[in-house]
Amino acid sequence: MKSYKFKVNDNGYTVNIKSHEGNIINLEVNGTSYEVKMKEDIKKTKTPTLVRAASKRPAEPLKVNPKSQKTKIVAPIPGVVLSIDVKVGDTLKVGDRMLVLEAMKMENNIVCEKAGTITAINIVVGQQVLQDELMIELE
Repeated sequence: MKSYKFKVNDNGYTVNIKSHEGNIINLEVNGTSYEVKMKEDIKKTKTPTLVRAASKRPAEPLKVNPKSQKTKIVAPIPGVVLSIDVKVGDTLKVGDRMLVLEAMKMENNIVCEKAGTITAINIVVGQQVLQDELMIELE
């Protein structure tokens, strides 16, 4: 049994709910019993169920085609460019650090995966990049 206190136009009312079955409620207001019929059934709330979409296949790392002339270096994850360690015209070998990308408060070194010469730098220090955004081009 639940009890409620209401004040309407400076008049106090004490309402006690005696029973509730379907859309009929038996209640008592200031000692007088009433049977109230609701227009619709009161629906019980359910705890929502979390429905997740099927997980997507994880992104594969960038595969470098050794026969291709141009290599595009893209951002592996979203982040902020902290430093660029190369300039256009530099010749790099495999493993040389090209830039530092900060993502989730961690510094990630982006290294050269194929030897070549820098032909274009499409980013600046402090720039925010999205995943798969083109950063550097090698030839």
